[in-house]
Amino acid sequence: MPAHDTASNWTLTTDESGIAWLAADKADASANSLSRAVMEELSARIEEFHRSPPKALIITSAKKNGFVAGADIKEFVGIQDPDQAYQMIRQGQQVLDRLEALPCPTVAAINGFALGGGLELALACKYRVVADDASITLGFPEVMLGVHPGLGGTVRAVQLAGPIAAMDLMLTGRSIRPKKALELGLVDRLAPPAELNEAAKRIALNPPPLRTTGFKNRLLNSGIVRPILAGQMRAQVAKRARPDHYPAPYAMIELWQRHGGHGEQAYDAEARSMGKLLCTETSRNLVRVFFLQERLKAGGKSNLPPAKHVHVVGAGVMGGDIATWCAVRGLTVTLQDREMKYITPAMERAKAFIDKRYPDQAKRDETLARLKADVEGNGVPDADVVIEAIFENLQAKQDLYARLEPRMKADAVLATNTSSIVLEQLSQKLATPTRLVGLHFFNPVARMPLVEVIRTKDTDPTVVQRALAFARQIDKLAIVCMSSPGFLVNRVLMPYLSEAIRAAEEGVPLPLIDRAAEDFGMPMGPIELADVVGLDVAMSVGKVFLQSDSAAAPPTLQKLYDAKKFGKKTGEGFYKWQNDKPQKPDITGQKAPADLQDRLLLSLVNEAVAVLREGVVEDADLVDAGAIFGAGFAPFRGGPIQYAKSRGVEAVVTRLQELQQTHGGRFAPDAGWQSLR
Repeated sequence: MPAHDTASNWTLTTDESGIAWLAADKADASANSLSRAVMEELSARIEEFHRSPPKALIITSAKKNGFVAGADIKEFVGIQDPDQAYQMIRQGQQVLDRLEALPCPTVAAINGFALGGGLELALACKYRVVADDASITLGFPEVMLGVHPGLGGTVRAVQLAGPIAAMDLMLTGRSIRPKKALELGLVDRLAPPAELNEAAKRIALNPPPLRTTGFKNRLLNSGIVRPILAGQMRAQVAKRARPDHYPAPYAMIELWQRHGGHGEQAYDAEARSMGKLLCTETSRNLVRVFFLQERLKAGGKSNLPPAKHVHVVGAGVMGGDIATWCAVRGLTVTLQDREMKYITPAMERAKAFIDKRYPDQAKRDETLARLKADVEGNGVPDADVVIEAIFENLQAKQDLYARLEPRMKADAVLATNTSSIVLEQLSQKLATPTRLVGLHFFNPVARMPLVEVIRTKDTDPTVVQRALAFARQIDKLAIVCMSSPGFLVNRVLMPYLSEAIRAAEEGVPLPLIDRAAEDFGMPMGPIELADVVGLDVAMSVGKVFLQSDSAAAPPTLQKLYDAKKFGKKTGEGFYKWQNDKPQKPDITGQKAPADLQDRLLLSLVNEAVAVLREGVVEDADLVDAGAIFGAGFAPFRGGPIQYAKSRGVEAVVTRLQELQQTHGGRFAPDAGWQSLR
């Protein structure tokens, strides 16, 4: 009989062959992560194996959902001192160094995701076997948290996969599937999931020769070639991120250029670099964003039965893309519009998206088969969720609901994708007004992670929870917003976009306006964003605000709207678009007004404070989450409220007052600043 030995985070079993099976099983957690306690226990186990080596050691996971997810990110939060961080990281490195130094064969049997520190743990073993399952991911996502691998990953990954492949994985943070990991040399074998342990045991009992670095990778890793390749890597990273905004990728490149993934100094340098990065404002904010994301995911947890059938009315860009996304996420979808000619373009876009997403033809056919054109609306009685995504007209929407509501299941969710009309108006003629909820998606649906779930004070709480659960089911992050003009995201974006258009009318070149925002850290400037969102959408949303101000639309925007130049979707808006890219005129040598960046961004920040004061969402964290995941606010700045606190509330209020004196009353600090002081 095998001998068993358990601790709170690891379970040790020794089988009849003399192989020690050490299974990660973090206490009181659904997934394994490398907390301090987990690492201390692992260290004690490894020292036991050094004193009395088993025939072989196989490291596995007792969690069904994966191997090890990485470091315990909660332990990042309290770290303030780079030296303290260095000591903690170095201790972790030394645990894996001792694992690597064991005199017996060591095998990682990877049954699910192996990410960050989890993959680094596996790399410290002499061999790695992974279950051949396309749902399994391996990678180094640390750059998403403003850091880089810190348990030897910058060294061992380069040694196994070579500098090009390893650095690409670490610099992008992308995940790969088992077959790709085998191709790159990060793992040694693939095995059918049911045979994973047996495959690991075969390697443990008959260990093959260890992998060696090929000639090509030795050449690329040489001291002569590294500076050249490092320069190319920096140039590629610079296209996506500036070093003052996101220092981690540049620190990784510097580590590799100096050490080439070799020697004890490489490990020490990795730990010191990681220690510094952990204490940067960028990392702290990105860790904060991670927890905001986890909070939004948790909000979608529900014991309610999942939706199976979605009916979407309105096959325009938004409706068609919502329908496609739901089909991709595994639901049966019926798509309705007035005539087939309106649905056909949406079906063609769906096919193109699905063809690009799935290389396997059977998977393509299966996914596309879930999406059905439905001019007559025959899917309504079977649908668990009915989403209205027609044009922004109150009467048209109310008339549609009058036809839909009597045909819907009693417990089906009736949702509107309106971007501007408040629910109190939309629900007026419903037999059960409390059943209407907003599900406001953002364009492009496949890329934008956020959905705003809109409610009134009278909306049925069960309906709200169903909407949240549905958003999570289709892999979206959801924020509950009270029904009010513009909700959260459009509300904070409108002053930002309006200020950009105002600057354009003052004669500031459009690319300079975009550059001012991009220099702040926004993924794209406001002029380009307006084109992407659609100037027709900007007009319809803008009217909600303009009515209250008794003002007309800006002449520049009105002229483009009248000419039906709506932006990217029509090929021309503020910019002409070719191959999905805006054609921006050259602005070499030109400079924007010195206060333009503050005009743009503090307009957004001031409105975010107003949203918080009015209770559109529950708290400041949700304002920040909405701005980041829905409006693209620079993640490394932590959101508009967090940015204001970092810059200093008094300093921001003073700056708004200065802008108010120079540019007018629209910059008057909102009354909500008082509660942030």
